[in-house]
Amino acid sequence: MADVEVAKSLSGLLSGIAQMVYYNKSEITEELLKNELYPEMPQEEFKVLFEKMKGLIKSIATADMDHAQLEAFLTAQTKRHGGSGLSAEQATALSRFWKSQRVRVRESLLAQHRWEPTLRGLSWRVDLQTGDRYGNADHRGPVALMELELGRAGQDSEFLCLEVDETKVDQVLKKMADIQESIDRIVHRT
Repeated sequence: MADVEVAKSLSGLLSGIAQMVYYNKSEITEELLKNELYPEMPQEEFKVLFEKMKGLIKSIATADMDHAQLEAFLTAQTKRHGGSGLSAEQATALSRFWKSQRVRVRESLLAQHRWEPTLRGLSWRVDLQTGDRYGNADHRGPVALMELELGRAGQDSEFLCLEVDETKVDQVLKKMADIQESIDRIVHRT
């Protein structure tokens, strides 16, 4: 029965660390985790365990390890000598944690490192000017009207309206082609 309690406490610790680091739950603190999960453990010993698990989770999350990478990493960690290695129970708990939380942690990391505001939407149309309000029939050519929807997470959108002529559209398309070319070079390099 003691093994089940150890596994539950370790699982709770890993979830608590994820709540603190990745899900921004300020009510979860190191002190709360210690008092709830490891009340009998000396503070210094808990601090070492907490920092070790936090560091391992960060390493796993930063590398976005798949199952094979995770198993190799945990195997290497269990073979380390001295107090810095992992026990089999800790490796199992980390493996279970990562299998269940990988997607959520990845989404959280992406959200934390996303530039703000982001483009939420784009709508456009092309207008032809047939005349002005005074009856003049000056024909300026087609004009593209674009509406960009911009927003920050958890806030209402803002809208930016642009009017561009054919020359400006060509310039924008050229810049976009340059961007696509740069992305393609980077993607094909890795």
